[in-house]
Amino acid sequence: MKEGFTGERAIVLPRLTIEMEQQDPLVSSLYITDMGYYPRADGHFRERQQPIDQYVLIYCMEGHGWYEVQAPKDEGRKARYEVGANQYFILPPGVPHAYGADSQQPWTIYWLHFTGQHAAIYSEGQQQPQDIRPALNSRISERQHVFEEIFATLQRSTDRESLRYASSLLHYYLASMRYLRHYRQQDEDTPPMDDIMGAACHYMKENLERRLTLEQMARYTGYSPSHFSMLFRQHTGQSPLAYLNRLKIERACQLLQTTGMRVNQICHKVGFDDSYYFSRLFKQQTGLSPKQYREELKR
Repeated sequence: MKEGFTGERAIVLPRLTIEMEQQDPLVSSLYITDMGYYPRADGHFRERQQPIDQYVLIYCMEGHGWYEVQAPKDEGRKARYEVGANQYFILPPGVPHAYGADSQQPWTIYWLHFTGQHAAIYSEGQQQPQDIRPALNSRISERQHVFEEIFATLQRSTDRESLRYASSLLHYYLASMRYLRHYRQQDEDTPPMDDIMGAACHYMKENLERRLTLEQMARYTGYSPSHFSMLFRQHTGQSPLAYLNRLKIERACQLLQTTGMRVNQICHKVGFDDSYYFSRLFKQQTGLSPKQYREELKR
């Protein structure tokens, strides 16, 4: 497995903390052992001939990858699956498997190793790729906020209360996937279906971590790129890409204020590959570099 992806973040809980989770009457229901985020994970590969005792969730936000897992009820055959943007899968414990990023378009992924007395409920039927497509009520960004809250909680502390809070959030995070229809039914703030430009803005907010192109945004609305650009500028006073970049910088400001992420990690979190370009764009819009912005917040 290649190590060290630019902008990556990961937490691997020590054995002592995992034993605390196992012994706690609340946390033992469902808990994390490892978690992380790998942006554009070129060369990412993992093979486990010796099975592990945790479930492995991989949520692909962008790019492509693949995985192989022993076929159910057939110890001699492996099933292989291709994975693309807005798909996830959960590998069961006790089964050899392998997975990796596509060599041409490497995936950007959130990943979790989890287990517990109720873990099987959330993983049931999730071994094949599952779609989480952007839509008017998709609430993708909300789900990612929950992931970040779990990550920040475990990063700050692994005392009993923190572990219990992280476990409670994990129930919600996994339920937002396992019970996707119910999760999406709760969103009452989406724009009406006839508000095409409002839907386009919502689509951008749901995909701030991706490197959206004008063609992708236009395709979502059903217009040609030129016609979509004209209508969007009439609606917002900005071009689609300028509006999207403004949303990305606003999100970057929130992350600088509320998290301890490094600038290169935030750069990838809001969908930029080049940290120098990100810093220039940030300064153009705020008048400060990301580092200066964070320092100003401390005063």
